[in-house]
Amino acid sequence: MDEADLLSRCRDLAPVLAAHAREGERLRRVPEPVVAAVAEADLLRAVVPTALGGHGLGVGALCRGVAELGRGCPASAWTMSFLMLHAWMLSRFPAEAHDELFGDGRVPTASAPLAPTGTLAAAPGGYRVTGRWEWATAIHHSDWCIVHGFDETVEFGTRFAVVPITEVAVEDTWHTAGMRATGSCTVSVDGVFVPEARTAPGELLREMTGGVEGDGLAGLPLLGLLALLASAPAVGAAQAALDLYRDRLAERVLAYTLGDRAADQPLAQARLAAVASEVATMAAGWTAAIDELATAAGGAPDDLLRVRTRLAAAAAVRTSRRVIGAIGEGAGASVYALDHPIQRLQRDVETLKGHVVFDWDRTTELAGRVMLGQPLGPLDMA
Repeated sequence: MDEADLLSRCRDLAPVLAAHAREGERLRRVPEPVVAAVAEADLLRAVVPTALGGHGLGVGALCRGVAELGRGCPASAWTMSFLMLHAWMLSRFPAEAHDELFGDGRVPTASAPLAPTGTLAAAPGGYRVTGRWEWATAIHHSDWCIVHGFDETVEFGTRFAVVPITEVAVEDTWHTAGMRATGSCTVSVDGVFVPEARTAPGELLREMTGGVEGDGLAGLPLLGLLALLASAPAVGAAQAALDLYRDRLAERVLAYTLGDRAADQPLAQARLAAVASEVATMAAGWTAAIDELATAAGGAPDDLLRVRTRLAAAAAVRTSRRVIGAIGEGAGASVYALDHPIQRLQRDVETLKGHVVFDWDRTTELAGRVMLGQPLGPLDMA
């Protein structure tokens, strides 16, 4: 599979995601027909290194493909993209674990709540893991859960651990206004033993040096990569909302008129053009950020590139929210019926923007600080 193949498959899958979007909201997880279609299209191994049976694609293919999926359903696209990224994350763990995770051609599926809200205590041959983690996207579709906690064997450091889903308790906490299909429930483990081979120091995943052969994401900072990937469903949602708005104007007859068509109204025409311009400008800036980050693959990105990546992702989400809001203002009240996709796109993007990597105040603060030549702090997310 190359990037063109991936984009083509994602475009073909977008209508499948759209067709099951309401069911995903009802179930609060991605419907099984969508999961099966994504697996059948072989998307889950897209960025897995070639040495482990994957396609080894890079950040450009991953993000642009997920944006295509986001046109169908941002919540399902988000969930499937995390399964794609997390399969790659598992390749970063010690080689001794690869046969268990990837053997016999398997594509491992994993949720990965990344906040270090657990602890890892030393035990013979590994660690005892205890903790509770929120935002476990895709947990209902996963065989593993990658958790993160403070390593009690060092003075100040964190460690990731890969826990079988059979040893993870899932709390049904995901009751939200949008992004309902992500199923991002809370998980916990209590003293579960994890062998050392299924653990990795925190910096191994935060700083992407090394890796196995055929890793198209090697060298990229995890948080910048995550920010661009997580913004992709919002980019796709804005593009889908624009298409829906154009179709809506073409067919809409204004209420309380003698049959006036929305498409004939100068202000509606101007709104459509303004929205189209914003979407095009946003997508161009987002794509440029992806291409710039891709140039750092295999290297060591500096702080300025890191914060520019975060800023571009947060700006894309911010613009998507504004664009879809403007569309809602001009599309008429009927687009807020539960069976209309525009209201779902709006709710999903409004909920999606709550992810910490899109915090506009914090992101602009970090970016401005680095632009002024000041260093990032040890706990800054970039």
